[in-house]
Amino acid sequence: MRKTMRPALVAGLTVASALTVVLATPALSTAAPAPASLSSAASVLASGGDLASPEKKDIAMQLVSSAENSSLDWKAQYSYIEDIGDGRGYTAGIIGFCSGTGDMLELVEAYTNSVPNNPLAKYLPALRNVNGTDSHSGLGQAFVDAWKAAAKTSQFQAAQNSERDRVYFNPSVNQAKSDGLGALGQFIYYDAIVMHGPGNSSDSFGGIRNSAIKKAKPPSQGGNESTYLKAFLDARKVIMKQEEAHADTSRVDTEQLVFLNAGNLDLHTPLKWKVYGDSYQIN
Repeated sequence: MRKTMRPALVAGLTVASALTVVLATPALSTAAPAPASLSSAASVLASGGDLASPEKKDIAMQLVSSAENSSLDWKAQYSYIEDIGDGRGYTAGIIGFCSGTGDMLELVEAYTNSVPNNPLAKYLPALRNVNGTDSHSGLGQAFVDAWKAAAKTSQFQAAQNSERDRVYFNPSVNQAKSDGLGALGQFIYYDAIVMHGPGNSSDSFGGIRNSAIKKAKPPSQGGNESTYLKAFLDARKVIMKQEEAHADTSRVDTEQLVFLNAGNLDLHTPLKWKVYGDSYQIN
């Protein structure tokens, strides 16, 4: 099982989901935001739709799961939890929430706010203490068992879905829409934020986007979509190769670039790709 890593999260990321609102919202990076205009919306429609539509979103979840969990069955990952030795403590759930990076803590806090008497609530003090470390202090096998028990409930599954959308999916997809990108570009942004985390440091999603914009303009600024996405993937690969656990760039080379080079900007099925040497297909 292959799981990726990412730096500590930026707290409080919220974005509007409606495209019209997104186009009026500043970009997530510190770089100058893309012009807010109807031409950006037109670019999205022309190049291939909305990753947030149910069909496309499920495809995105399967694509990420192939890299994160070596499986297309992303819904089987709610109960997943282990320490993969990456220095970030426990990695768990459908998006790889980590006890050492803050997003697992935020997930359990949100879950406890909606379901106070849940199996994980008593571990909140321990999660706060280990945040930023790889420590298991106050957690251990009892916490692992509690996670798996909670994952059987619809409430905890809903909490995982909500945090995935709040922290990763919505910010990345909405940023892609404001940059004039279609479904493939929206997925490329989403996969990047899953691995590298939100933020504007050079090794985060925002930093990668800033590097790409220095090389090519996104469609919202009059650039060619495929050219810009190639620049984004090139910038991402530079960052991936800086960390040993990310050095295998097949997630880009034999997945996303395969779709891009085929001109499949809408992520039309069937899709065939490889990740870490394993072959996958969505019909």
